[in-house]
Amino acid sequence: MCGIAGILNPCGAPVDEALLRRMCDRLRHRGPDEEGYFFDAGVGLGVRRLSIIDLQTGHQPIHNEDGSIWVVLNGEIYNYRELRRHLTDRGHRFYTASDTEVIVHAYEEYGEECPSLLRGMFAFALWDGRERQLLLARDRVGEKPLVYATPNGGLVFSSEIQALREHPEIRSDIDWEAIHHYLVFTYVPAPRTAFREIRKLEPGHRLIWRQGEIRITRYWKLDFVPKLRLSEDEAVERLRELLRETVRLRMISDVPLGAFLSGGIDSSTVVGFMSQHSSQPVKTFSIGFDHEDFTELEHARRIAHHFGTDHHEFIVTPEAAEVVPILVRHYGEPYADPSAIPTYYLSRLTREHVTVALTGDGGDEMFAGYDRYWAMEVAERLPAIISVPARRLAREMHRLPLPWTHRLLRRLERFALAAPLPPARRYRSWVSALDTELHRELYTDEFAHLTTSTSPESVLAPWLVETPGLSLTDALLLTDTMTYLPNDLLVKVDIASMAHGLEARAPFVDHLLLEFAARLPAHYKRRGATSKYILKQAVKGLLPEATLRRRKQGFGVPLAHWFRGSLRPLLEETLLSDRARGRRLFKPTVVKSLIDEHLAGRRDHAHLLWTLLMLELWFQQCVD
Repeated sequence: MCGIAGILNPCGAPVDEALLRRMCDRLRHRGPDEEGYFFDAGVGLGVRRLSIIDLQTGHQPIHNEDGSIWVVLNGEIYNYRELRRHLTDRGHRFYTASDTEVIVHAYEEYGEECPSLLRGMFAFALWDGRERQLLLARDRVGEKPLVYATPNGGLVFSSEIQALREHPEIRSDIDWEAIHHYLVFTYVPAPRTAFREIRKLEPGHRLIWRQGEIRITRYWKLDFVPKLRLSEDEAVERLRELLRETVRLRMISDVPLGAFLSGGIDSSTVVGFMSQHSSQPVKTFSIGFDHEDFTELEHARRIAHHFGTDHHEFIVTPEAAEVVPILVRHYGEPYADPSAIPTYYLSRLTREHVTVALTGDGGDEMFAGYDRYWAMEVAERLPAIISVPARRLAREMHRLPLPWTHRLLRRLERFALAAPLPPARRYRSWVSALDTELHRELYTDEFAHLTTSTSPESVLAPWLVETPGLSLTDALLLTDTMTYLPNDLLVKVDIASMAHGLEARAPFVDHLLLEFAARLPAHYKRRGATSKYILKQAVKGLLPEATLRRRKQGFGVPLAHWFRGSLRPLLEETLLSDRARGRRLFKPTVVKSLIDEHLAGRRDHAHLLWTLLMLELWFQQCVD
């Protein structure tokens, strides 16, 4: 695991070596163990390395036999041993025992198709000195980040935005359309970033730079058809084999490893299979809150006891929000998933004991674990004659001063308001912090004028409504795998873990496991209101029955309580400040009303207020 950066100048102009070193210094947290550089006419590659595999000889950048091809890698290639044997049989000679070296030889053999051979999480940059071209590639699902800019016909890239902003020719103009999308989704969807001149390379894509020209192509896409013709027993057995294999591969390490453990089915499954592969007790790490409605520690302890793990816990309190400015700087652009706070602390606790941690991320997107999948199907079948009066009732409920603790009523209200909408708008309303009507009330005329070119539904539509032949469940799974998973969940874990020099690995997003799950019939994943049906069948006997039966809780954070307590001063002093008003993005009276309603307990605006708070803190920390 590393941080990588690079500069290509058009016409072979010399690279500013000091600038590249400054960029890599901004990535030191990702690679605290060592640094390395390669310079040639008009090109410079840099890397900060966190040593995981081949601690003695795996120093980067790594080259081929004659030094004409150089690569820097952020990530891990889990099938590097079999690739190494294959490439050695074809005459290639290796000088390290690292996973990184297989990339240069795979490129020699297969050219720009080489990313398709790799099984793992990766973002790499490969310089071909003979052809004078650079290949950038990102793993299929987006576990590892890669951002780039193209100043004056050149190319500058890095693992994180803050390193890229060291370059003096990359301007910091705001992409206001991206800010609007952030306010809807609480993250900036790829390929945009919050800065107009900086872009993300999307998951499953490669970028070729040659003679000042850039070509970006997709090398992988998740296919849900044709469906596999497997009996339930056959599907269960094959899934169990794949899970066992993907966990085993992610336990390859020359340094200590452990696992994040929430006590849910996904992380518990990972810990269960780790225990089968380990001769020592697995080290597990859990996070909890000082509010009983949001803590899952008792469920994590059940799993830890069941598998006899070496278990560690940490309690997050409202005072933990002191790390918010640190998180804002690490993410580099607005990001408002509040579970970034506990993930940051969980990563810090874990790094005190191990260097690598396996996670359960991706299980919900693979096996239909969210309630919103079932809600979408119910809404699709809801007759219009019912949905219209239900929506009217929901609007009346919206006017009532119901206590913010009445979660069921609020969920019913949210469902009824969105049920009659077209699929993309309906789904947007259920995954967003800001609905269409409220953003019209909240935005100033000046800000609204800057955000009219694209609709947020355009982020969802290519997957949800423009992919023919898919059931609604499969279309939703594809949508989340291509949007929410890479832009929110994997970003959260990558940034929070790498802030502490911890490598996080997610077995559930192994591309072979993803491809298998995608092609299973939809009713194997969700059966009525039962989520993760086939996964639960596959881990029966491995996990305790109580774990299989418990309702999904999710990684919630007690923001509503925190805002009414110790976080109230931060909320009010930030969002009601002259500094925030001076940006002229939001109407001050509406912001004040949202805060007052929340503090009085009339409405729960915690999610939206956190989104606004993180945006203003980003302006203060990263723009002003």
